Amino acid sequence: MAELLRLPTASRPVAASVDVPGSKSIANRALVCAALAEGDSVLGNVPGGDDTVAMLDCLGRLGIPTDSAGTDTAGTDAAGTGAGDEVRVRGTGGRLDARGVTLDAALAGTTSRFVTALAALAPGPITIDGGAPLRRRPMGPLHAALAELGATVEPDGAPGCLPVTVRGPLRSGGTVAIAGDVSSQYLTALMLIGPYLAGGLRLRLTTPLVSEPYVRLTARVMAAFGVGGVTIGPGEITVPEGRYAATELVIEPDASSASYPLAMAAVAGGRVQVRGLHRTSAQGDVAFADLLADMGCTVEDHPDGIAVARAAAEPLTGIDVDMADISDLVPTVAVVAVTATTPTTISGVGFIRGKESDRLGDLAAELGTLGAHVEVLPDGLRIVPGPALHGATLGTHHDHRLAMAFGVLGTVVPDIVVADPGVVSKSWPGYWDVRRRILGA
Repeated sequence: MAELLRLPTASRPVAASVDVPGSKSIANRALVCAALAEGDSVLGNVPGGDDTVAMLDCLGRLGIPTDSAGTDTAGTDAAGTGAGDEVRVRGTGGRLDARGVTLDAALAGTTSRFVTALAALAPGPITIDGGAPLRRRPMGPLHAALAELGATVEPDGAPGCLPVTVRGPLRSGGTVAIAGDVSSQYLTALMLIGPYLAGGLRLRLTTPLVSEPYVRLTARVMAAFGVGGVTIGPGEITVPEGRYAATELVIEPDASSASYPLAMAAVAGGRVQVRGLHRTSAQGDVAFADLLADMGCTVEDHPDGIAVARAAAEPLTGIDVDMADISDLVPTVAVVAVTATTPTTISGVGFIRGKESDRLGDLAAELGTLGAHVEVLPDGLRIVPGPALHGATLGTHHDHRLAMAFGVLGTVVPDIVVADPGVVSKSWPGYWDVRRRILGA
């Protein structure tokens, strides 16, 4: 039976300054670059969520040693690789020799896609697998692209899904056609290995690019490891041949995680600051603060971090917003929108049905159990304020972002119970504790 967590509401406007984990998006990209670099890299403020733990475990199984908090994690299982504040990665210089191993990505979509591409640089065979929900998530475009480049990619179950066995090593690059509107993670996985392919790599996009900030974030992380010159155009991405250099990099706070405490100030009133995160962040999801400003909040960017405030007497208003570039924030925007005074339309995000959950259908259904009026559109959601919301038990559908968004709504809607609250360990294991501190509970 699923664990249940009853959420306390805010008894007054919130007032808090909080820390959020380091960006898992930056961390997992940096871990791949460090793994391929020549020499030892040191990454600071590495998040401790399940996705990063899975990446560290997979690197160990590929023969790439990492030290976390002074403990060698090479070859250990997921329980023994827990990410610490600082991780040292002993780079291979691109020389991977793994054979006959299985990489368990658990429930981490980003990890599974990145290590699938990384495995194609090794002779193999290497099998990539994960938990049942991850096995249902699409991987086909990435598998097809690797096969087109010359890797042998053999499904061990349904085509285009995990588990899959990859045999390399890829040596030559070239041009690969791939859709741009399904998942930026496919593109990032290929970009990260692109410098190690003779002649580099050209990705010809057959459909418009979505989540472009994540692709640009990939290029920035690659540049931090010495591979510049990546170009991102309307119809193609080009990656030059090159080699990563070992580096020291401090991971900035996660902008996606920051959306939840900032949203608590929006719905409950008051002020919440996220330390160390600024509007100048390379992460596209920092734009969430601007959406809250459009809905009636005040946004402040101080030297010590970004803050959101709203006077309790000032109403929130709805917005019309294309969220194709910041799709991970759809659940957060939706829960803020159900507390607003005018409708909200979210568009451009039909592709998020293939995330950890169906982030349109599942989100709309769960909010509907609270009495919210949420219509699923072909590419988004329409949210119309209605009568006062009431409590209910909300399913999280194996999705950390749904769980944390429901935590935001629970600050003002009494008697919300979250099923399987532990799913937040994917990205922010301490989320519920931080939520309690924000509420003063």
